[in-house]
Amino acid sequence: MIDRRTFVKNVLAGVAVTAVPKRVTAQSDSPVATTKYGKVRGYSDDGVNVFLGIRYGADTSAYRFQAPRTPEAWQGIADAENYGASSPQQSRGGSNVSEDCLFLNIFTPKLRDGGRRPVMFYIHGGAYANGSGSSPLYDGVRLCNRGNVVVVSINHRLNAFGYLYLARVGGAEFADSGNAGQLDIVLALKWVRENIAEFGGDPDNIMVFGQSGGGAKIATLMAMPAAAGLFHRAATMSGQQVTACGPLNGTLRAKAIVDALQLKDVREIRTIPFQKIVDVLNTKDPVLPFGGVNFAPALDERNLLRHPFYPDAPAQSANIPMIIGNTHDETRAFLGGDPTNFTVTWEQLPEKLIPNMRVDIKPEEVIEKYRRLYPNLTASDLLFKITTASRSWRGAIIEAEERAKSGSPAYAYQLDWASTREGRKFGAPHASDIQLVFDNIGKPGSTAEGPTSQRMADIMSETFIVFARKGDPNNRSIPVWKPYTMANRETMVFDVPPHLENDPRGEERKIFEKVPYIQAGT
Repeated sequence: MIDRRTFVKNVLAGVAVTAVPKRVTAQSDSPVATTKYGKVRGYSDDGVNVFLGIRYGADTSAYRFQAPRTPEAWQGIADAENYGASSPQQSRGGSNVSEDCLFLNIFTPKLRDGGRRPVMFYIHGGAYANGSGSSPLYDGVRLCNRGNVVVVSINHRLNAFGYLYLARVGGAEFADSGNAGQLDIVLALKWVRENIAEFGGDPDNIMVFGQSGGGAKIATLMAMPAAAGLFHRAATMSGQQVTACGPLNGTLRAKAIVDALQLKDVREIRTIPFQKIVDVLNTKDPVLPFGGVNFAPALDERNLLRHPFYPDAPAQSANIPMIIGNTHDETRAFLGGDPTNFTVTWEQLPEKLIPNMRVDIKPEEVIEKYRRLYPNLTASDLLFKITTASRSWRGAIIEAEERAKSGSPAYAYQLDWASTREGRKFGAPHASDIQLVFDNIGKPGSTAEGPTSQRMADIMSETFIVFARKGDPNNRSIPVWKPYTMANRETMVFDVPPHLENDPRGEERKIFEKVPYIQAGT
């Protein structure tokens, strides 16, 4: 198995070691499905029909930065035994990336049987910049066999190709550029609505679920008019999008990329080799004080008319049951790769916090309050606790609050379960719920170890399956899970055993309530 640090890096980008399809039937016996655009041949894995790399959209290279288009119909039977290319990105280098990247993967127990199974449509993480639907952690075979569901995962345009807002510098032909990646997901959901019955799924019962950037994309879809009616449940895992990128900041970022490319005419960006664009993605962000150009959906007044969860929860999604989750130790994934963060002193802690809290608050005051709350913790422990509460957890709380205020509350969860790997050094970090929800703790890239790891996977995967089926996560493996209310802040704490807790870490939440929250990059 790969080491934990490598896993965290890969999962954050959605690019863990590519799964090798397990073909166990001869081609003559391989499953064949008929889609609106042509037939596809997959393979069988442990009794589940697997179709990889099904085209849902045309090659985007011919209309770079524009809305996606449906594919041309094909003759014969297309191979669907291998994952399709991922969007161009820096994290994958030249490994199977292409602008021809609009592909989805389907795992299903049966074909054409009228089974009307719940559809679990997964959107990968990696912020809006990296990732792929082809990680072995996203393999849907075990979910299919556990819950008689259909699992779908997708690739779509990322980073500049999916989220560079060029409308103000390039004119009408770039009108959709700031949300092209979101429009790809919308097109994929339309494809599922039109074709999933062939794969034994129910087009009227589609749950979107996603982790990190995938959850943020879902939060954004919940406010996009084009996505209305395309899904019926939503579950976000450590991924929130409270505010979108404004058009003026988006334009600053577009100009930074165009300037880095040294183009004489902005329209040249549509035809230059895509690798040239990839090569400048690390151009310093002109808005944020850290990192390369930040990519996020744009408040373009065309595809996105409002911020996803500001000033309130979007009315168009009020009737969609929702799960909003986070992990207890989110930032141990982001900051745990630096060994000095595990040996930080009290004297060093304020300066460590300043660039990592992502909110403007006096670090000494925060440290003082945390030391009163947790007198036995080290400076290193507080570094991870404070950064988790101030930046990763904060958006999830806001979304849960806005849902509660709107009268359509969400089911909130917190993952506390920690792998025994490396002496529990990383606690429950960002991305550690993926392997549990998919019941894939034995797959390459999984770090779930310890005597209760399978039990935790049983609980979380069963809960997500039940939620996909009914829109209510309650099942025999957990205590009664009440929706989040402002009065009690009910939160399911996933551990072995799980328990419902009112306002976990409430005192930490209160410390940061007085600081205005604007999502980084927006």
